Amino acid sequence: MAIAIDCFARYGYQGTSIDRIASAAGVTKGALYYHFRDKEELLFEAVQDRIGEFEQRVLGSVSPTTDPAGALSEIARVCVHIATKNNLRRFILTLMVEALDTNPRLSEAFRGILRRFRSYLAGIVRVGQEQGVFRRDIEPALAAQLFAGGVIGAELQHYQDAERVDLATAMQGVVAQLMALLTVQPSAKPRRSSAVGKQSRRDAEKEPK
Repeated sequence: MAIAIDCFARYGYQGTSIDRIASAAGVTKGALYYHFRDKEELLFEAVQDRIGEFEQRVLGSVSPTTDPAGALSEIARVCVHIATKNNLRRFILTLMVEALDTNPRLSEAFRGILRRFRSYLAGIVRVGQEQGVFRRDIEPALAAQLFAGGVIGAELQHYQDAERVDLATAMQGVVAQLMALLTVQPSAKPRRSSAVGKQSRRDAEKEPK
């Protein structure tokens, strides 16, 4: 399954055949067909297995109730770690686009994956709002869409141009921008300009004693 993921990530669904997977894995086509009905089933099982692994990784390392802002940073860190250690994230992004028009079943699975991810992010934002850490006038679902879009966009740019786009730096920027949007800013007392201050003093001097 790991070799199949690598092949799908590199060549896409249409460009990956059972022959190619079997050859790369050093097994016969019959061995693959013994475990999987066809290429589509192999792909579907690979997606479900690896996404489940990613979701468990996030759930195991993130503590939104104690530190909502830290939780968003940790999710970004996990994405960077996985994206730079193996082909899982590239595999998912490649197929997510390709499946839109070629594989309704897989596209539905990806839709569910993204909805769960956004729902989890929105939940973190709500926790931050309840704790008074995040602004209450920001819709959690919208914040989740912005964060998910930033993560996916950073990864795509990195895969397309790794020499110019450092993923860790780009992801830090995504988190920083979201924090700037969400974080409650301390209220500042209005300052009088020096000109206003001088005018006020002159007016006070003119007042009758």
